[in-house]
Amino acid sequence: MFKQAKPLFLIVETPLHAGSGSDLGIVDLPIQREKHTDYPKIEASGLKGSIREIFDAQAKNGKVKNDEVLLTFGPETGDLHAGALGFTDARLLLFPVKSVKGVFAWVTCPAVLERFKHDLSICQPTINFVKNIPDANTVSNNSELIVQNEGDTKKIVLEEYTFTVTPDNECETVAKWISDNVLPANVPSYGYWRKKMKKDIVVLSDDDFRDFVMLSTEVIARTKIDSNKGTVATGALWYEEYLPTDSILYSLALTTPLFVDDTKKKGTCFEIHSPVSDKNLKEAEKVMTFLADYLPSIIQIGGNATIGKGIVRRHICQNGGINNGTGTDDTQNN
Repeated sequence: MFKQAKPLFLIVETPLHAGSGSDLGIVDLPIQREKHTDYPKIEASGLKGSIREIFDAQAKNGKVKNDEVLLTFGPETGDLHAGALGFTDARLLLFPVKSVKGVFAWVTCPAVLERFKHDLSICQPTINFVKNIPDANTVSNNSELIVQNEGDTKKIVLEEYTFTVTPDNECETVAKWISDNVLPANVPSYGYWRKKMKKDIVVLSDDDFRDFVMLSTEVIARTKIDSNKGTVATGALWYEEYLPTDSILYSLALTTPLFVDDTKKKGTCFEIHSPVSDKNLKEAEKVMTFLADYLPSIIQIGGNATIGKGIVRRHICQNGGINNGTGTDDTQNN
């Protein structure tokens, strides 16, 4: 049973393709989506695989011990046992949409925020979100997205669609919480984005949000050139779907006690040298600390790493704060 759970936030820096395989529709290679909502997601297995590959590279470079990686993620051969670290699927929290004013807005909806609030409530220690989830079609009181402001009628334009919105204290509270807890305070380049996020989050209806995440992802045509003819090779034109830059996702990092006896923990960072009241909890905390300290702040997830896709910045919320890790900032290829 998991003893600790903490949110792992993923800020998409370059378009991300967590693929679901080929498809017979217009898009040949679509992204992964939840079956019942069609919201984009990243499967937990893919997320864990990407992170394990990073830690394997850290072990080869001598930054962590190979035994620590095996205890955390589990061995692939030999004396098999479960790893002490797990993840939930990465769920979409905010989705960027083009706006007539303010360049773009981040959209979300009550269903997404309610689920996010529930997920945070099961973290240990519990991370408090907000008391009340804002209603649909609300913006922050100081929103810069409004294109028409006539008395009580305020309108914004997202893509080619016009929405009548209401400035709302609850929406402003949500925007401030996300800005303060998701975007890194120690990265100077995020100062502008923290200010923008506090003003330019829009809570849409559940249906409108689903329409945007279905229809406003990036779809890119890819080709292969015949080196002899200098033209597109026969049958080598396809379309790939990407989650756009500035999307915000979150997963829960889950840790358990180690599934080995004490002799295999000796010499690792998980060894406990003094008596503790709850050994299982202490081990789970050590695994979480290992993840937070050695997972680089910039990682790569999904396909097409060689053309710069899938670069994300990660943050682990630690007791209401953010741990940015002490690992290198080098992008790790999946």
